[in-house]
Amino acid sequence: MIYLDYHATTPCDPSVVQAMLPFFSRKFANPSSEIHSMGREARRAVETARGQIASFIGAETDDIVLTSGATESNNLAIMGLASRQDPARRTRIVTSAIEHKSVLAPLEVLSQQGFDVVVLPVDRLGRVSKDVAARETTDRTLLVSIQAANNEIGTIQDICAFSSLAHERGALFHCDAAQAAGKLPIDIDAWGVDLLSMSAHKMCGPKGIAALYVRGGVSRSVLRPLLYGGYQENGLRPGTLNVPLVVGFGEACRLAGEAMAEESIRLQQMRDSLEANLLQRIHGLKRNGALENRLPNNSSLTFPGIDAEALILNVPELALSTGSACNSGAQEPSYVLGAIGLSYDEANGTVRVGIGRFTTPEEIDIATAELITAFHRLGHQSG
Repeated sequence: MIYLDYHATTPCDPSVVQAMLPFFSRKFANPSSEIHSMGREARRAVETARGQIASFIGAETDDIVLTSGATESNNLAIMGLASRQDPARRTRIVTSAIEHKSVLAPLEVLSQQGFDVVVLPVDRLGRVSKDVAARETTDRTLLVSIQAANNEIGTIQDICAFSSLAHERGALFHCDAAQAAGKLPIDIDAWGVDLLSMSAHKMCGPKGIAALYVRGGVSRSVLRPLLYGGYQENGLRPGTLNVPLVVGFGEACRLAGEAMAEESIRLQQMRDSLEANLLQRIHGLKRNGALENRLPNNSSLTFPGIDAEALILNVPELALSTGSACNSGAQEPSYVLGAIGLSYDEANGTVRVGIGRFTTPEEIDIATAELITAFHRLGHQSG
């Protein structure tokens, strides 16, 4: 099996697994049990990892809140902020039409509660218009939430511009950087974000652990916790910390920071090779997203005249997807593809290819040949 679904999740790097293993058995203590040496050892491991996560994005260690996933981080940023807000003051929240469901779904709940949620359109490349954002972001705006990069089409947004706009209006800025982390360098000061979500399993770390960055200048009293219990994570996220996963997240950040520049070049070269060969052999194939400003490992391809699921079923040796794993089972085509103007049939014919750290050029050559063969076989059958 050739795995080409790195947007959905990634395999744990062997170094990450090795770093985690002792904390499942020999070093198993609760990091909140600091009265004894084993608890203190676990606490030190957690704080070392927290420092690695913070360093990865240029943050202070105390600004990192550990969560169970980017979904929880996004919900804590959005719902935690909105629940503290005086409804007589700022009630507008601005976002984009192609955000992840873990941003759009809580905003739908807030809309039902009376918040003025503005969903900005995107152009055919998946870019949010700065002019439209400027018109819609007013002095009644509480929060602007724009993703760093899209999980289906890979388009990268101008985060610096949107965070500056939010701050000009007195609003806070949140960025879902789950897909960008490990592929793009993140500098929270240069980006100007107040809140930022990221997840370990998108960058060769373990599932079930993530972080929400909360800028030190934004008091944590601004956020209300989603869960209530102990005082872990300064009261913002109660519950016993999963030490092995936290350690794995820290190691994943360390590895990504060391390898990102070189790895991004390698990923882009393989992606470009795949696309060039497919475009040469499949007439009418279209690429989606901002081709000059997208994630280096991303390829969203619309195959003409066929169903994407049928194509994937005809290449059983390849692990591919039609879009976000969070939309699995949905009866309608991807809302992201609809937002950039694809028709129903075009969206149904779109495959997402995600390559990553352990993908090889040889695998890309095999995958290219398999896709070309399957496409022409399906086209012949339908003809």
